[in-house]
Amino acid sequence: MKPGILGVAMACALIGILGASAVGAQDYPSREIHMISGFAPGSGADIMTRYFADKLQAVSGKPVVVENKVGAGGNLAHTYVAKSKPDGYTIYPVGGSALASSVHLFKSPPVDPLKDFEPVGTLLKQGWFVAVDARSPFKTLPELTAYLKTKGGKGSYATSTATGTVMGELYKSMAGLETVQVNYRTMPDALNDLLSGTIDFLASDAPFTMAQSRAGKVRALATSTPQRMQSVPDVPTFAEGGVKGVELTVWWLTELPAGTPKPIAGKIGAWMNEILAMEDTRKFLASIGTDVYVSSPEEAKAFLAQEIKTWADYVKLARIEPQ
Repeated sequence: MKPGILGVAMACALIGILGASAVGAQDYPSREIHMISGFAPGSGADIMTRYFADKLQAVSGKPVVVENKVGAGGNLAHTYVAKSKPDGYTIYPVGGSALASSVHLFKSPPVDPLKDFEPVGTLLKQGWFVAVDARSPFKTLPELTAYLKTKGGKGSYATSTATGTVMGELYKSMAGLETVQVNYRTMPDALNDLLSGTIDFLASDAPFTMAQSRAGKVRALATSTPQRMQSVPDVPTFAEGGVKGVELTVWWLTELPAGTPKPIAGKIGAWMNEILAMEDTRKFLASIGTDVYVSSPEEAKAFLAQEIKTWADYVKLARIEPQ
């Protein structure tokens, strides 16, 4: 084939590809959308996913089906989304912290968070909490810290996730504590031991802490975020409680399979931002100790890249052995 003819052929092919992409974006969505949850139905993460799915169904005009891909510490869902067709019909609200930590918590991570996904923006942020029995005499973090120092290695606390483990280790390191971590399968499993006095405090997530606080069972003494949460303004930060250097923010973003056409990704991002701007969303997230967090796709990816580096230090600090 002559060079001139080859150039024309390549140009025609490129126009065809671009035209097909434009038509695909213009027609999107033409069928039901699937939103993936990496956790079991009824869990805090699943409840949040289903909230966004319900709102997305309203703004997109198409059915949105939640699929639970549970297992391997979230990696089953990560892998499923990464291998899904990049056509906009698979949407993944996921913890940026979960993606970042997975790189360091597993010897052979199944996905590369920066290469296998296409972020369309962030969703929310929340802290991790130190919570004690609501009947406890400790009303502030300084009171608890002073008590734990008197107990030495006989003090104990509950965790059920890598994030809880890291926060507990940060607290111990910065406050000079010898308190022992006790790992539970779930936070509800630890609650009875807290209420019976077997353990001294919980390193617990926002939805669980707020639910048990409203039920009158626990009292939150500190949040791991750098500043107080808008949704939980009465709970001080660790720094305000005299323990500097404990800063750990859990945040979510919306991911798509890498290669999703930009017009489609842009439409999904606009929908999610529309949902985040709703007063219903602010109230829902506030009820579980969570703040709305909006950013661009570029900012979300940059933050994720920084979090991957940060979690390398966290995993070393917490002495977590990769699985």
